[in-house]
Amino acid sequence: MTSTVDCAPADVVAAFDPEADRLREECGVFGIFGHPEAAAVVALGLHALQHRGQEAAGIVSFDGKRFHSERRLGLVGDHFSRASTMQALAGAAAIGHVRYSTTGETILRNVQPLFAELDGGGFALAHNGNLTNALTLRRQLIREGAIYQSTSDTEVVLQLVARSRKPKLVDRFVDALRQIEGAYAFVCLSNKKLIGARDPLGIRPLVLGELDGRYILASETCALDIIGAKFVRDIENGEIVVISEEGIESHKPFPPQPQRPCIFEFIYFARPDSIVQGKSVYQVRKNMGAELAREAGVEADVVVPVPDSGVPAAIGYAQASGVPFELGIIRNHYVGRTFIQPTQSVRELGVRMKHSANRAVIDGKRIVLVDDSIVRGTTSVKIVQMMRDAGAREVHFRISSPPIRFPDFYGIDTPEREKLLAATMDLEEMRRFIGCDSLAFLSVDGIYRAVGLDGRDDIRPQFTDHCFTGDYPTPLADIVGESAKQQLSLLAEAG
Repeated sequence: MTSTVDCAPADVVAAFDPEADRLREECGVFGIFGHPEAAAVVALGLHALQHRGQEAAGIVSFDGKRFHSERRLGLVGDHFSRASTMQALAGAAAIGHVRYSTTGETILRNVQPLFAELDGGGFALAHNGNLTNALTLRRQLIREGAIYQSTSDTEVVLQLVARSRKPKLVDRFVDALRQIEGAYAFVCLSNKKLIGARDPLGIRPLVLGELDGRYILASETCALDIIGAKFVRDIENGEIVVISEEGIESHKPFPPQPQRPCIFEFIYFARPDSIVQGKSVYQVRKNMGAELAREAGVEADVVVPVPDSGVPAAIGYAQASGVPFELGIIRNHYVGRTFIQPTQSVRELGVRMKHSANRAVIDGKRIVLVDDSIVRGTTSVKIVQMMRDAGAREVHFRISSPPIRFPDFYGIDTPEREKLLAATMDLEEMRRFIGCDSLAFLSVDGIYRAVGLDGRDDIRPQFTDHCFTGDYPTPLADIVGESAKQQLSLLAEAG
């Protein structure tokens, strides 16, 4: 085939930031009740959830008399592998959190679990997700005299629980949940209970596990596997579970709705070895690659994944197409996210610090390059150029998800719409920008088929897929000003 291959504008390449061109992980939560070494178990669980947030981590424990809190900036292993830290977290009940900030700055007072002394005792709260009316509620509460200690959207829940006049803590928590909108998986700890809650649409994940008769709440099943716990079930959408010395009870205070879990758990966020909604994430990602091969196959010599997130889809593509799978890009796992790049010339080499071409596989070949998504496109520009520098004859870029055209407001840190490549360019413009010989994305129907569901328009959506379709499942009360007008007009166009 013949095509015109352009490259990205020089200012885009010069401004390249390898970390800015990925979907940022959300957050991870973990809790256990009744275990003699609760904090240590939570720390292990947070290690398994580290991929969901690398900016900060925290644990709150309760020893029967006092709550203990350790919240730190950085990775779990940087702080919670120290004996002195773990000894300070005494007690048989604990909850933990790993964070990437989708709302609020990365400062210590925003690190979770958040904690407050209420009239019935202490209450700690860890949150995965994003509340779409938190700013609206915050302004109202401050006008009524509330004093905030953080800039996190999560603190509004503490404020609402504190103000509820219901007699029981669980009822006060439900009272607070009735006033919030958006996406959430909460894990909470009081002096008598471990509480978990999932939003009415089930956008954010939460699972129930069991270890030696003690119940566990976690964002993903991989956090259960690391401690040898048994997966019991998913917490249902709109469900609240209360774990105490008496056992476990379930509450469903909201009107039933069809669940709409976030499709990006399958595409990018969840660890490949996790089970989400009863399905292997690894197998679904392979299915996405196979669907991509069927929808947009091309003659080529090798299939090359963009590591690590593109590997399962590339395997699926290779198996479905019969084109050999090769590791044409080698990832350096020892480069941290906080690597200091002191000069512009060094920053421009940023992608090579994490990825380098395997010339023996690439030179003289027609390659299919497989990645999970394109956000701004700047990393894609660099990787395609790396393939050409390594001698690739042709570079055919295949993306195992649909084009991301709309921002997220539910816990995924996506750029503004005007910074999303697929929102500002058509397919041919994107191909020319990235500099590949051909470019194709998996269709929305293909995503649904990969997960094992019918993706027909008349029965969609079964997932929260607004980043592709513009179909936001909840009100967006906090989008204000000109951005709201733009968003509403764009949603109207999409509809």
